Amino acid sequence: MRLVILGGPGSGKSTQARQLCHHLGIVEISSGNILRRAIASQTDLGQKAQPYVEKGELVPDEILIEFMRQRLLQPDTAKGWVLEGYPRTAFQAEELDFLLEDLNQQLDWAIYLTVPESVMMTRSVARSQNYAKDSTTSAKSRLDDHPEIVPRRIELFHERTVPILEYYDYRQKLLTINGDQPPEQVQQNILHKLELEN
Repeated sequence: MRLVILGGPGSGKSTQARQLCHHLGIVEISSGNILRRAIASQTDLGQKAQPYVEKGELVPDEILIEFMRQRLLQPDTAKGWVLEGYPRTAFQAEELDFLLEDLNQQLDWAIYLTVPESVMMTRSVARSQNYAKDSTTSAKSRLDDHPEIVPRRIELFHERTVPILEYYDYRQKLLTINGDQPPEQVQQNILHKLELEN
């Protein structure tokens, strides 16, 4: 199964992606993790992406799609995957469809975790404070969760991510889930919908 998981900052995308992968026996592909690893190891693509990540801005499409192409060509993706943090715009969703066509793959569902803005804010700020306390995590590796950047990320989410829902809805690939519940309940709802829709 090939899934995209969508939602604003702090909507629980990472948690749900991880649990889905565990349950379905497929690989999680997190654009955030790919970017952080590439920046930390200063690859060519990582160096191009770094200035955008540091400002809390979206990394340009042509850089991101190249990251995705490289990742989806790796052998561990053969059984399926959950894509988290990408696509973030309708244009990226279309680019992803073209890429999947090239790779003879097809997306099954886009899962949207809907969460009130106040919850996004609270969860994101709490997460950044937890990272700050964790001595094993360098401050630089979580630049995108700094409290002062969170409002900008929520604003970007509204501006650019909302049209993506229309894109997937039009293609009858969208499953909407209430993300403002305990994680176990959210997971049950997702699995229930996936089973019903298959």
